[in-house]
Amino acid sequence: MITIDNYLDQHYIHRSNWLRAAVLGANDGIISISSLAIGVAAASSTREPIALAAVAGLVAGALSMAAGEYVSVSSQTDTEKADIEREKTELKEMPEQELHILAQIYERRGLKKDTAMQVALELTKRDALAAHVRDELGINELTQAKPIQAAMASGAAFTVGGVMPLLVVFLAPVKHMEYWLYGATLIFLMILGIMAAKTGGSNIPKAIARITIWGTIAMGLSAFVGYLFGVKM
Repeated sequence: MITIDNYLDQHYIHRSNWLRAAVLGANDGIISISSLAIGVAAASSTREPIALAAVAGLVAGALSMAAGEYVSVSSQTDTEKADIEREKTELKEMPEQELHILAQIYERRGLKKDTAMQVALELTKRDALAAHVRDELGINELTQAKPIQAAMASGAAFTVGGVMPLLVVFLAPVKHMEYWLYGATLIFLMILGIMAAKTGGSNIPKAIARITIWGTIAMGLSAFVGYLFGVKM
């Protein structure tokens, strides 16, 4: 027998929070480390400075990504909490007005006026705050911000993504390394695009095109900077 929980679990929206952070982290890890290494490789004839820049970028980037994601999502959490506290106060001070607001929300969604009021009354009786948080503020388990989860997913994904071009730095020939990095990074980005599209149920060619185009632009500009300075290390 299919229950409502099992049915909802089949939808991709349940993955939106961690998937967004993971894709962002992995994409940033791949492109950042590749771009950094390409920029240094374009101005270097030895492996050491390229490897050092890539390792330093990987460590700093992963920590920065996790911290930034945590701070960003925490700000969203603070806003949600503030709105919930305000809703609690309004329910205590003007319950009748809040009841009518809830009924109007349901009416706008297509219910008849009497039915909308009946639904609002029953939900208010059961859990007024939960009803207003969900239907008036639009906060629910799917959209609610989770700072720690987002930070861990983003930081870990950046590390995994950054390790890929780092391996190229250690294994590829120093001569023309920027071309090796560029080619390998495009492959990494395509794989990421396919995985993200399949996990999120989106269009695969579109995801691949989007992620590779922006990655190419970032790496191209980095290589240009390296060639522009033209300092051989």
